[in-house]
Amino acid sequence: MERLLLIGCGNMAGAMLAGWLRAGLAPARFAVLDPALETAPEGVALFGTPQEAERAGHDAVLLGFKPQQLRALAPTLQRLAGPGVAVHSLLGGVTLAQVAAAFPEARAHVRVMPNLAARIGKSPVILAEQGLAEAEREELRAFYHALGLAVWEADETRFDLVTALAGSGPAFVYRFIDALAGAASDLGLDEGDATRLATVMVEGAASLAAAADVAPGALADRVASPGGMTREGMNVLDREDALRRLLAETLRATADKGAALSREVG
Repeated sequence: MERLLLIGCGNMAGAMLAGWLRAGLAPARFAVLDPALETAPEGVALFGTPQEAERAGHDAVLLGFKPQQLRALAPTLQRLAGPGVAVHSLLGGVTLAQVAAAFPEARAHVRVMPNLAARIGKSPVILAEQGLAEAEREELRAFYHALGLAVWEADETRFDLVTALAGSGPAFVYRFIDALAGAASDLGLDEGDATRLATVMVEGAASLAAAADVAPGALADRVASPGGMTREGMNVLDREDALRRLLAETLRATADKGAALSREVG
């Protein structure tokens, strides 16, 4: 892939573009079609209409608008996704078959699911495809790997669940940080101090987990010595698998929403 046209450049697509540029990819490899955007990063072409974007000279497009807009927008974008162009989709819940039905002339179709940490090169990026040769798969994995860790998901039926974990997961972590800090504040700690301490604590814990040679559960046991303060708190979280059951319910609801979005697109 030589040149990518981003169709829609909101929070997620914008974070990805920032991440690629941060990783040193040439701005000239990217162009943006977004009538609501006033400026683009230096060196990145910006177009306001599909007709203008035909000048982008792209060989791939990245769909960065809302899933519910696919049916309305696809007819206006056909000339941007014809033979020789691969269509990459960020549309949550929209299957490869649905992307292919919307853009039948495209040479290949790819589902992509990162998260906002793509901006700093720390995002998992989940990929699924149809129509790519093996060499193209490896090239594409390396392209998305610049945003963090890119992996192919062979079974598309698991894509909504993987999205719930790796794509939506940061929101759940942020909510945990907020709840942890809020609980400390409720118990008497200054609210600002609680938020700062909780945020830095989670950052350090995640860094240690990423570098460790044991599972996170084993790390938790290393922190929690028998009969100690930490173990007493963990006993609350572990009671009747309360935390695990809550998170299973959270992931199930998130993944089920992906299926619902797919039905809405039709």
